[in-house]
Amino acid sequence: MNEEFVADLWDLFKSYLDKKHIEMAAEKYVDMLADYGVEDITFKEILGVDKNLDAAIQYYLELDEEDEDYDDWD
Repeated sequence: MNEEFVADLWDLFKSYLDKKHIEMAAEKYVDMLADYGVEDITFKEILGVDKNLDAAIQYYLELDEEDEDYDDWD
């Protein structure tokens, strides 16, 4: 799966989710994608698409603000 497909699929389904459950749905979505072999680089490439998806990806990849800033220098 490429990053465009992953982002588009999330965007399609999030509009049907109850706002109270979007954070949990994003975490489950990222976990499922990881189980199906989506690579970490793909997750990093879609950061910035959606704030809830970003939070789930950062949690999955164990990123924090310092890690993101450091990656920009590479």
